[in-house]
Amino acid sequence: MVAPPINPQNDRVYTPIAVKKHDVTAERLLRIRSTFRKSVMVSLAVCKLGCTGLIFVEPGVKVNGAYYRDVLLQKEMLPAICSAAGELFIFQQHSAPAHCARETVLLLERETPRFIGPGLWPPNSPDLNPVDYKVWVVMQERVYKLRSTT
Repeated sequence: MVAPPINPQNDRVYTPIAVKKHDVTAERLLRIRSTFRKSVMVSLAVCKLGCTGLIFVEPGVKVNGAYYRDVLLQKEMLPAICSAAGELFIFQQHSAPAHCARETVLLLERETPRFIGPGLWPPNSPDLNPVDYKVWVVMQERVYKLRSTT
């Protein structure tokens, strides 16, 4: 389900002027909302030659260093990068805790031809986040593929 953020300040109950708030039925005043919206987590690699497909993280999974290394990197991302770029690529990531984990850095130093380590990562910049643009395009395609009634 896709829905805009909820702002309770915009919730209004319209009644005739003479009706007091305590006379309005509870069903008209109370709204049941889930605390958290459903979300999806994806990963993606981008290079000069293009990008990998979206790699979806299973719902409910906590992406810690072990999951990032064992599932996202070794099973999904590195094989996809190698098939797109061959052996000619430089691997760089941002400073998410799973990316900075010592075991993750050691794995990437061992498994990638050229790896830019955490000490040389640039500060966060919109210019360095092309993944955001790819993710939203794919999500829009999926959301608007079928007509939504909510």
